[in-house]
Amino acid sequence: MAMTVVEKILARASGKPAVRAGEVVEPAVDLAMSHENAALVINQFMEVYSGTGYAPRIWDPSRVAIIFDHRVPAESPKTATNQKKVREFVRAQGITRFHDIRGDSGGICHQVLPENGYVRPGFVVVGTDSHTTSHGALGAFAFGIGATEMASVWTLGCALNVEVPETIRVDVSGVFPPLVGPKDLILHLIGKLTAQGASFKVLEFHGETIRRMSTSGRLTLCNMAVEAGATSGIVPADAETARYLREEAGVAEAVEPVAADADALYAQVIALDVSALVPQVACPHTVDNVKPVTDLAGTDIQQVVIGSCTNGRLEDLAVAAGILRGKKVAAGTRMLVFPASGRIYAEALRRGYIGDFMAAGAVVMNPGCGPCLGIHEGALGDNETALSTTNRNFKGRMGNPTGRVFLCSPAVAAASAINGSITDPRKERA
Repeated sequence: MAMTVVEKILARASGKPAVRAGEVVEPAVDLAMSHENAALVINQFMEVYSGTGYAPRIWDPSRVAIIFDHRVPAESPKTATNQKKVREFVRAQGITRFHDIRGDSGGICHQVLPENGYVRPGFVVVGTDSHTTSHGALGAFAFGIGATEMASVWTLGCALNVEVPETIRVDVSGVFPPLVGPKDLILHLIGKLTAQGASFKVLEFHGETIRRMSTSGRLTLCNMAVEAGATSGIVPADAETARYLREEAGVAEAVEPVAADADALYAQVIALDVSALVPQVACPHTVDNVKPVTDLAGTDIQQVVIGSCTNGRLEDLAVAAGILRGKKVAAGTRMLVFPASGRIYAEALRRGYIGDFMAAGAVVMNPGCGPCLGIHEGALGDNETALSTTNRNFKGRMGNPTGRVFLCSPAVAAASAINGSITDPRKERA
């Protein structure tokens, strides 16, 4: 029976020769990830064992990863106490893939996992975070689950009652114009599909443009697949996947890609050509409210944010630094930059990008998710407007329900910071 990439992965993980969309399976999990919300998972996990007489033990500590990233450093005694609770649990359970609040090995979970080689092609990856979809960039089936579901994974080593999703095939052709890239592509696609257009489905990316795309760009695509309602995004593993895992993640083992069958059945096939694509911006308060940057030029902004699990990688920082170099952030506009991991921060420092940002007037922050959520860093004031490379712009997303958040690429963000208003980066560079 012909299968998509995800169908093949779920068949293997479920011990079946084949599965089809709509079938319910219980796949073995290769990697289970949580961040600070591991404190909630621990509560549920302990309840599983309550009254049984058995000591609570994770099924396989080597397959669990916990990364502190949402509230780092802790912004309150409550958060600090929860983080302390998780640290104690990690020690008791023997979890070695633990990334505490550190400048050398810390960072945002969706960057820390790939750069450490924790995710491989063909893996089933679950995480207590909706943007776990990111890891499909490495040819894995990765999706978000809740705390109770994760407690069952920690106990049993498998995900329960998983319905095999249908797949939407996205074929991308053409060469990106200057200062247009993966973020513009995924925003354009979400605008076409709408926020519910891929609900309970997988976006499977193909085509010459994807084959030429770096893993960094693929992570951006898969990260935002969930904003179209998708269960996951996935890029079938190829030579670039093997290169990334070998050269950047230090993986020595052979990489075994999983490819879709030529006659696999898709729910929909979408063809896109990026050759004439222009920079895209998602307008408040939904990610699918997408317009070309030219329609929004001149919109005043008080805050610009560059970073996050969507666009905080080295390639993103390089683009932004190149535009800002030798220039200044506009008066009345504040700019926040937060790299996706400590490793990226260190390399950006070595290459001079951090100096470029600071000389321009930007505030460079530690890796973390704070500004994206507005939890304790970068919250908006009443009726303020932000332009951000993050992945969501729901009302209240940056900490204030009266604020407005526009989403864009690092190029648009950097060019706009210089002018204090939404700017087409192609004109700033002209």
